[in-house]
Amino acid sequence: MDTTNTINFQDIIKKSVLKMDQFASISIIDTIIGLVLSGLLGLFIYYIYKKTFRGVVYTHTFNITLVAMAMLTCLIIMTISTNIVLSLGMVGALSIVRFRTAIKDPLDIVFMFWSISVGIATGAGVYPVSVLGSLVVAAVIVVLSKRQMRDVAYLLIITYQDQANDGVKYQLNKLKYTLKSKTVNKEMVELIVEVKIKGDNTAFVQDISEVEGVKNVSLVSYDGDYAP
Repeated sequence: MDTTNTINFQDIIKKSVLKMDQFASISIIDTIIGLVLSGLLGLFIYYIYKKTFRGVVYTHTFNITLVAMAMLTCLIIMTISTNIVLSLGMVGALSIVRFRTAIKDPLDIVFMFWSISVGIATGAGVYPVSVLGSLVVAAVIVVLSKRQMRDVAYLLIITYQDQANDGVKYQLNKLKYTLKSKTVNKEMVELIVEVKIKGDNTAFVQDISEVEGVKNVSLVSYDGDYAP
């Protein structure tokens, strides 16, 4: 049996790596198009994030990160697509990176993946996917965020003396509310409820504050997570 022409799997891998030892060429035009498009789509993500943000504190630096992330991901994909050794090296480098920044809003993770996806698509040269995908994702986020704005949830925190209990309940019965917490001590009562209002109709805060025995009334933006 002739074994001189037998090639095993290891030989195939070695030959493939040796053949890809040289960098594949990427034209300057393709590089510019990829970076410009990823930057423009990153700015589009920036705009959508700012317009649909419903958290307590808007972080401008995080929004800038979304733009830079799209462009950097595009550069990485362009670079590793030229050589298999670089691809393996990049995988090894990223596997030891640890990101310790806590993401409090789940929607922020969606925007991060959106930005990374744009960078991957533009870096790989599939520009229609990056543009069409961004338009569809933006439409879904905008529609759902506007639907949520119709009935916005807030935390209403009321501190009052026990004698004002009936007056506070009377005012709360005018609202659509859910009890979250009630703390009672010898002198004061702290009541925390979730209220849902439309638009900027916050006149009820003044009405509650005018109840005799009420010491403090606060209305706080609420994203659905409450930890007493």
